[in-house]
Amino acid sequence: MDAIEVIVAKRDGGELTAAQIDWVIDAYTKGAVADEQMAALAMAILLNGMNRREIAGWTEAMIRSGERMDWSALDRPTADKHSTGGVGDKITLPLAPLVAACGAYVPQLSGRGLGHTGGTLDKLESIPGWRASLSNDEMLGVLREAGAVVCAAGSGLAPADKKLYALRDVTGTVESIPLIASSIMSKKIAEGTGALVLDVKVGSGAFMKTPERARELAETMVALGTDAGVRTVALLTAMDRPLGLAVGNALEVEESVEVLAGGGPSDVVELTVRLAREMLEAAGISGKDPADALGDGSAMDAWRRMIAAQGGDPDAPLPRAGEMMTVEAPASGVLARLDAYAVGLAAWRLGAGRARKEDPVSAGAGITLHAKPGDPVRRGQPLMTLHADEAARFERALAALDGCYEVGETAGEQLPLVIGRVTA
Repeated sequence: MDAIEVIVAKRDGGELTAAQIDWVIDAYTKGAVADEQMAALAMAILLNGMNRREIAGWTEAMIRSGERMDWSALDRPTADKHSTGGVGDKITLPLAPLVAACGAYVPQLSGRGLGHTGGTLDKLESIPGWRASLSNDEMLGVLREAGAVVCAAGSGLAPADKKLYALRDVTGTVESIPLIASSIMSKKIAEGTGALVLDVKVGSGAFMKTPERARELAETMVALGTDAGVRTVALLTAMDRPLGLAVGNALEVEESVEVLAGGGPSDVVELTVRLAREMLEAAGISGKDPADALGDGSAMDAWRRMIAAQGGDPDAPLPRAGEMMTVEAPASGVLARLDAYAVGLAAWRLGAGRARKEDPVSAGAGITLHAKPGDPVRRGQPLMTLHADEAARFERALAALDGCYEVGETAGEQLPLVIGRVTA
């Protein structure tokens, strides 16, 4: 075979054969297919799509490019969760120890933030001593000790996806649903979990802006997981406004600990418990309600074991930014709207995010919200506090926030927290 034959087949709206898919993924991983050729194929896929068989074959080929993890040595079922990313989405932090406290093992491979979306590993790395990079044996050890582990994927897991993801990021092909779905699911299936719950975000702060696009992505990923023998379910959840009251790294860790202590913002608690129940049901575990595990301290105990097992100090003070600025309500009334994307962009400009994968992030930077859409506010009341290491960052952050919120007489329309559920 040659790359041009495969490119032309998809360019002209054809269906790629299993042999073509296997060959092109293997050849690209080994460097026999050039970046410009794979970029052309990715664009053809974005424009002409793939059917279920093609997407499943593409995903399986990316899995075969590397290793598959095996948790058969564990004596309890495994369950994992993946979020498509958003603003203030710290759910993995309280969720992993919560599900572990209820009887499942949670092997959670997570990533770093890019652009306006935050990364779980960046948040956890604000805890002094905590390590994201673990060997497979170390992951197994943490699971046995704490019940949950959150860490970076090793270089041997779906290397084809790692190479293709970087290419898509610079060729305008990130939005392709077949490529998004296969990218996420190749890693999750290779991770070896028995049950998987997908949190597909919808709204301005998400990659999927509409419920229709989000449902298409969710259905595609659920089908991939099911075809691979992983019990998979997806929730469509709101990302038209930030999740919780903290956006950043250490700020979100602090809020997550509040949830584990039985407090925290109601939306974070509600979504954490809902996802925990879905994970436990998918894993076939019953007998303990996640809401009870937040109240009786067992989830907090699991968190402390998990952080300590990865070298972190759960009692250490979290980093703080050196500079703060308050944004006040321009009028009295009700906060009618607060755009998630603009808040995420402002947090990024404050130093909480990165433009390129190799960029550093500030542990203390971010935004603390003092009101959410629907809350009454008074003129001059703090709406949000900006945190940065250098005061010079405030000007560009304020520019991102310009026009992102409205105070009116009544609350504006917003998406329900959980919009829908997708199963096989």
